[in-house]
Amino acid sequence: MFKIGDIEMKNRVVLAPMAGVCNSAFRLTVKEFGAGLVCAEMVSDKGIVFKNEKTMNMLYIDEREKPLSLQIFGGEKETLVEAAKFVDKNTNADIIDINMGCPVPKITKCDAGAKWLLDPDKIYEMVSVVTDAVEKPVTVKMRIGWDEDHIYAVKNAQAVERAGGKAVALHGRTRVQMYEGEANWNIIREVKQSINIPLIGNGDVQTPQDAKRMLDETGCDGVMIGRAALGNPWMIYRTVKYLETGELMGEPSVREKIEVCILHLDRLISLKGEFIAVREMRKHAAWYLKGIRGNAKVRNAINECDTREDLVTLLNALVIDAEEKERSQTQAG
Repeated sequence: MFKIGDIEMKNRVVLAPMAGVCNSAFRLTVKEFGAGLVCAEMVSDKGIVFKNEKTMNMLYIDEREKPLSLQIFGGEKETLVEAAKFVDKNTNADIIDINMGCPVPKITKCDAGAKWLLDPDKIYEMVSVVTDAVEKPVTVKMRIGWDEDHIYAVKNAQAVERAGGKAVALHGRTRVQMYEGEANWNIIREVKQSINIPLIGNGDVQTPQDAKRMLDETGCDGVMIGRAALGNPWMIYRTVKYLETGELMGEPSVREKIEVCILHLDRLISLKGEFIAVREMRKHAAWYLKGIRGNAKVRNAINECDTREDLVTLLNALVIDAEEKERSQTQAG
C-alpha cells in the first residue's frame, strides 16, 4: 500500500503538478482514469497571503479529485508558512507540497523553485517551519540538482526527511537541463536508498512499460507521470492496469479521444467560463489530437476557435472523417 503520512493511495501512479495545466478540470479527468494521486499546479505563496483573486481560484478542489496534493512555491519563510497554514485550514487538499523543482528564471530569481537545490540547510529550515505550522502531511517536489556540478539530491532529500517531510518526488533532471536530455534514474535509486520516507520517481516515463521499469530499477514507491498524460489520460489508465495485471491495454479510438476532449472542455468552461476556457483548451485539444492522421489542418483551425460550438464542431468533424477513412480502408482490405 502506498501511503504519504496517513493518506492512502489506491495505487502508485501519480499525476505531476504541471503549471498552466493541472487545474481542477484536467485533474478530475485524469483522476477518473485511475490516478492514485493527483497534484495541483503550483500556487504562489504571496498570491495566497495577499488573497489575489486568480490565485485563490486556483485553490478550488472538487471532492472527486481526492486524494490531492496542492503545491505552493516561495522563497521566504514567513510567506511560505502563512500560505501553508491557509491551505491547511481553508482547503480540502490532503497533502501540502513545496515546489523545489521549477526551473523557470522568474521563479528561481525569487529564491523559489529549483533555487533551493543549492542549499540543503535552507531546505531543512524551510520544511521544518512548514511542518511545524500545519497538520496536513508536507511533501517536496525537487530535481536532482541545479547543474552537473551541484547535485545534492541525497542531502536534499535527507534534509526533507529530517525536517518532518512525509515524501519526496524527484525529477531525474537538473535545473539546467530543464526538460531536455535524459533523466538520471541512478540518482533516483541512490536517493531511495538514503531515506525512509516514500520517494516518487519522475522523468522519462512515456509508456506503462517505462513506469514499471522506473519502479523496478530505482525501487521508488510511486511513479509520477507528467507530459505523457497531456491529452492522454489513457496513459494513466494503461499504466495502472499494466502495473496491476501486466496487461497492456489498447490505445483509444479517435471517437474516444474526442469525447474525453469535449468532456474536459466542458469542465474547463464550468471552472473558468467559455471565453477563457476555449482559449486554454486550444493547447489541450492539440495534445488530444496527437497521433490522429490529418490533424495538422484541424489544429490550425482550432487556434482560431472562440466558442465552444466552433471547437466542438471541428472536433466532431474530425471523428466523422477518421471513421469514414477507417471504413474505406476496411472495405478496400
